[in-house]
Amino acid sequence: MYKKLIVFVVILTLGLGGCASMNESQQSTAKGTAAGTGIGAAVGAVIGALAGDPALGAGIGAGVGLVGGYIWSSHMEKQKKELEAVTAGTDIEVTQTENNMLKMNIPGDFSFDIGSARIKPNMHPVLNSLTAGLMSNPISQVMIIGHTDNTGSDEVNNPLSINRAGNTRTYIASQGIPSSRIAIDGRSSYEPIAPNDSPANRAKNRRIEVFMYEPQQQQSQQQSPQYQPQPAY
Repeated sequence: MYKKLIVFVVILTLGLGGCASMNESQQSTAKGTAAGTGIGAAVGAVIGALAGDPALGAGIGAGVGLVGGYIWSSHMEKQKKELEAVTAGTDIEVTQTENNMLKMNIPGDFSFDIGSARIKPNMHPVLNSLTAGLMSNPISQVMIIGHTDNTGSDEVNNPLSINRAGNTRTYIASQGIPSSRIAIDGRSSYEPIAPNDSPANRAKNRRIEVFMYEPQQQQSQQQSPQYQPQPAY
């Protein structure tokens, strides 16, 4: 039974290492899927089942989750309050996720017109505030996910959602943040948060989601001068 456990761990390690061969969109999706303790719980459950020891699975799951977890520091809390202030009175949602990412959901009223990847001027103060937070917290990183409503075909919406995320990254980078700190992804119209049955609801779906986070690994690097960084995904 423990041979199965060893094989599973090896496969898991190879799978995570395989991120190096992914394109940018695939890497972003993999990072988002593996974020936080969720992957640890899933891996732990499978390992526990293979080993016949649920307690063992739970312990391993917690360890794997720690690797992918994020830090909610005073910088993150400060950034959240600043974004809440700049977005007050709008439909923009600023939240702390369960795995300690700062999430900002910017709907179409502030982000993009139908069929367009051009950033609306309304977004500039919000992105400027985000940029200021990234400058004051150099270990933090950002993932931007673009979404569309269901107007148009997949041939239009798939690249449109990625272009919306890409243009947002370009704007942030133009303010002095290295593009290497900003991952992007596009989800087309596949993840609506409202029915696409009215202009108001389509504007909610025509959005970008911005995730700011402090990786656990980078926190460790700062504290250990002897640490040799490993290649990123």
